[in-house]
Amino acid sequence: MIGQPSGRRRSLTRIAAVYTVAIGAAAAWFFTGPSTRLWLDGLIADLIATLVIFAASRVHHNSSMYDAYWSVLPPLLTIGWWIRSDTGVDDARGWCVLAVVCLWSVRLTGNWLTHFTGLHHEDWRYRLLRDRAGRAGGIVDLIGIHVVPTLQVFAGMLPVYVVVTRTERDVGWLDVIAVIVGLAAVTVSWVADRQLTVFARAGAEGHTMDRGLWAWSRHPNYFGEFGFWFALALFGLSAAPSTWWWVFLGAAGIYAMFAFASIPMMEHRSLERRPEYAEVIARVPRFVPRPPRRS
Repeated sequence: MIGQPSGRRRSLTRIAAVYTVAIGAAAAWFFTGPSTRLWLDGLIADLIATLVIFAASRVHHNSSMYDAYWSVLPPLLTIGWWIRSDTGVDDARGWCVLAVVCLWSVRLTGNWLTHFTGLHHEDWRYRLLRDRAGRAGGIVDLIGIHVVPTLQVFAGMLPVYVVVTRTERDVGWLDVIAVIVGLAAVTVSWVADRQLTVFARAGAEGHTMDRGLWAWSRHPNYFGEFGFWFALALFGLSAAPSTWWWVFLGAAGIYAMFAFASIPMMEHRSLERRPEYAEVIARVPRFVPRPPRRS
């Protein structure tokens, strides 16, 4: 059985090796698989990579092995779909969506690297979910921690599939709005994460962050993350207006995860560890940034 490496560099090396195998296995299916549907090849390849990472997570007793996959996959999936589609390299909308996706990926992966200390540490939410499941902990690990997030991200990426496979419409005003929303969303997330990092490094452990963007929203990083997926939906809508009835479902799923899982878990933990957080809840909006209420 493989033990947990304590060194950050050694941990990163192991994660890079696992991701190389996972992406290699996914690419083997994606470019040689028997499916005749490009979106389905992408989904199956995505799940193959997820299963490889899940196996490594179980070997290392650490489901945080999966954490970076959330931000690594979208650029690769975008490029893979574009390569296999009939879209030419001169498609302006394709370049716009790829630029926004890559910028988001660099930001989120960089934030993960900033806070990653090694495979001796695991996200507390993963342990909590497995402990609550008891004997079904392995199933919860597979489905709840690995497969469901993969399906959520894939659903959020379907508008990108629309963009790179339907090029009949020229770039228009909705694409401009999508670019603006996407860049603004990535910026909000980056600023929020940066402010939180500075706050933590200043020795504020045990206190509540309620400055900067965090004075306007208790979860501005999540708001920015949702904004990114909403921007992708706008790109998809611009490429194919007939998809209006489903193109926002991925972004809606991301929002549901934040609203009904991530945020409640985070706030329950904060209330347990920081009694003053109740005052922050009464004063600072939960999700959408706006001026705080007066005390």
